[in-house]
Amino acid sequence: MKLATYSLKEDKKERFGFLIEPYMIDVNLASIWANERQDEYDFKKIASSLKIALENWDNNILHLNKLQEYLIKERPLSKKNLDNKFATNIKNICFHSPVPNPQSFRDFYAFEQHVKSARKLRGLEMNPDWYKIPIFYFSNPAALYGHKEDIPYPKDTKELDFELEFAAIIANGGSNINKKDAGQYIAGYTICNDWSARDFQREEMPMSLGPAKGKDFATSFGPYLVTPDELTENYIDGKLHLRMTCHINDKLISDGNTNDLYHPFETMIERASKNTKILPGDYFGSGTVGTGCILELRPENTGGWLKKGDVVKLEVEKLGILENIIK
Repeated sequence: MKLATYSLKEDKKERFGFLIEPYMIDVNLASIWANERQDEYDFKKIASSLKIALENWDNNILHLNKLQEYLIKERPLSKKNLDNKFATNIKNICFHSPVPNPQSFRDFYAFEQHVKSARKLRGLEMNPDWYKIPIFYFSNPAALYGHKEDIPYPKDTKELDFELEFAAIIANGGSNINKKDAGQYIAGYTICNDWSARDFQREEMPMSLGPAKGKDFATSFGPYLVTPDELTENYIDGKLHLRMTCHINDKLISDGNTNDLYHPFETMIERASKNTKILPGDYFGSGTVGTGCILELRPENTGGWLKKGDVVKLEVEKLGILENIIK
């Protein structure tokens, strides 16, 4: 399934939906509609938001699949004049981050090519410990944006950059999770743009506490949470193969693949959950894919740092397109 948090263009109320192209289905309204037409299944058991659904994911994804199957079987969307209020053409909705209000966002550093390139720019060799553990920093869960939302240009920076990533969204939550069991804690995947102010970051990094201020002003996620069953055919020898690209103003800038991920999400989950609790709706970012930012490619090769008015479009095979304009 492709699940989303969205609003109508004329109504900013957050809604929980899933995609039956070209329509976004309002889960709450569709559940009521389906319940009124048959009594064999209680569709109103489905949670009212994606974040709440993630708290008891096994049951909720079962109910969501049942609802999708019922709608496909009954074909209410095939009528020329829809007699329901639960389906909206995706052209007429505003996407939010799939989970707009997570408790946390951990961003990892798990693509080897990007790590090597970034360290080389700082005059550093690869640290052998990087290969032993997946490392991460905490970013700002209160500064999230969705597909097509404008990104405010951060005050005082002159070196604004994008980062082409993808992310796992946590289901159920737990502590001290073994990597062998970690797959059941992944509700699905989404595209991530970890916007970065490189001049701020350059000031911070020598003090060894990470890139906090250089990254806390914005992160984009979306447009969907895509469940793992949608990606089955893209697993080869246990690795997920999805092409990842970035276009700036329609010019191809970055081209990578998820299969270059050195530390898998299962290992990230094991590391992050050790001696603490990860929670439903938490985001785990992959880190930047190789070639996935201006810092790595160098501004002289990409037309400079990002500017107001630039359109940044990230695309990950099967996950969709995440596009934002810098304002």
